[in-house]
Parts: sequence; C-alpha cells; structure tokens
Amino acid sequence: MKMSVELLKSESFLNLPLQLFVNRCSENFVMPFHTHDFIEYSYVAEGKGFHHIGDDIVPVNKGMLFVIPVGIPHVFRPISTDAAKTPLIIYNCLFNSELIHSLKHILRDEYLIQHLMDLEQNRQHYVSVTDHSGRLEETMIQLYREFSVPGPGSLAMLETLVSQLIIITYRQNQQENDQNSAHNPPVPHDMEAMLLYLRQHLSERIQMKNLVQLSRWSEKKIGRMFIRYTGQTFGSYFQHLRIQKCCELLKQTDHKVSMIAEMVGYQDMDSFHAAFKKITGETPLAYRKKSRV
Repeated sequence: MKMSVELLKSESFLNLPLQLFVNRCSENFVMPFHTHDFIEYSYVAEGKGFHHIGDDIVPVNKGMLFVIPVGIPHVFRPISTDAAKTPLIIYNCLFNSELIHSLKHILRDEYLIQHLMDLEQNRQHYVSVTDHSGRLEETMIQLYREFSVPGPGSLAMLETLVSQLIIITYRQNQQENDQNSAHNPPVPHDMEAMLLYLRQHLSERIQMKNLVQLSRWSEKKIGRMFIRYTGQTFGSYFQHLRIQKCCELLKQTDHKVSMIAEMVGYQDMDSFHAAFKKITGETPLAYRKKSRV
C-alpha cells in the first residue's frame, strides 16, 4: 500500500527577508511522509534511524547529510519509539528560489547555480554525502545559532553560511561520485583503520610517526590522505575529534571540565579552552549549560 503524502508549503516555514528556515529537531513517528515546495538540507547530528525518501529506505547515522529537492517525498524515523533513549537529532536548512537568486552574487559559479536550479525544479535526484571532516556539522551548527539568535550583520552571515553549506556539500558529492565511478570505496581500508585508531586513542599523544608505523605510509602520503578524505590536516582533524568527544562528555556526564580535558589528552587547560572555543564558539561550561536546558 502506497503511503499518502502531505505537502508542506514555504509560507509555513520560511522567514522573510531571506526566505530561510533553520532548526534542530528530534525526529519521531508523528511527522507524516511529506513533500515540499522548497529545498531542504538535512544533517544527522545524533543517533540512528531510517530516512524514507522517494522509493528508498536509507539507514542513517551521525554525519550523514541529505539534500532533498522540491517535490521529493521523505520522512526521517528514529530507530526506536523510545525517543528519550534513542533520539534521532536532525539539523534542517530550508530555502526556496528567492534565496537561490540572492546567493548568485556569492556563489559566482554556473555549475553550482545550475545544481540549485535543478533541485528547485525537481530535475535532480536527492543527494546524500558523509561528513568525514566535520565541516558540514560545524557549518550547520553555526547556521542554527545565527538563525536562532540573530545579531548585527546576521543576514549577511546567514547568506555566507548557506553558501558555504551548498559548496561543501556539492564538492563532497562530486568527490564521492568520482570515487564511485572509478570503482573505489570512499575511504581505503588503511585510511579507515587509521581514523578508527585515532577515535580509540584520543587520550594519547599521537604523532605523525605513530601513523607511519600503523599504515606503513610516508608522512607526506598521510598528510595528503588526510586532506583528501577529511578536508583537514592530521592535527586539525585529531583536535576536532577530541573536542567532539569533550562535547559528548559535557552533555552526558557530570565530570569536572579539567577531568574531561585530561580524558581526551589535554594536559594544558589554557590550550584546551582555546581549542574548545575556537571549534564550538563557546566555553566548556557554557556549552554544558546550554546542552542541558
């Protein structure tokens, strides 16, 4: 039996003057299978579940981003009905042709603009990419904060951040398409093992020489691989991993900030605070307070 589809319209969501809407929500089983007359960028920030999109059912987890064109029916569902225990948290960025028109002076690329027009006129299949570097998550969080608490220059900032989201996603999709067309997996086995090793050894003082021993690659090749598959240098990527783990511990535990810093390998608190604020835009205590509101 085919599911009924509800139409969501721009005027119910998009705010003037940019015709933009950004939110962070916990998915449930109440939202109907729906389509809309705007483009939607959806980023999976926490949890696992399924994305019913078109005729596909796609398992989803943290780090996946979908671009849903106008007219494509979809809905996210968490993995369990107990949202308190197994939440599926999504950041959404919605906009229509009016914002596309205003972004042309920023994007200045005929391929990007044509890509957006194809999405807006339902001439393209949905897009799905994986955020290996964390740049998409960072951009989505900045967008949500700027939209939720606007300040001086917010319109210009929002235009810039939306443009950044579009460009990063487009490049990531092109890269993944190129890799798939060459019959290569997105990340070679050795690189995947290296990234897993870093996630499992956050508290240790990992240096490039450790990765050389692990992979049998040269330092130069490792550097190139990190830029290619994460968009960051090794040092920047490892620092983002540590701060990401800090954020999880700040939300989920009552450990002192100094203990959490030590748990992820920071011995110097000044360096820790500087890194944390650079990546999240907040102090650890402010982040913990906000996450528990």
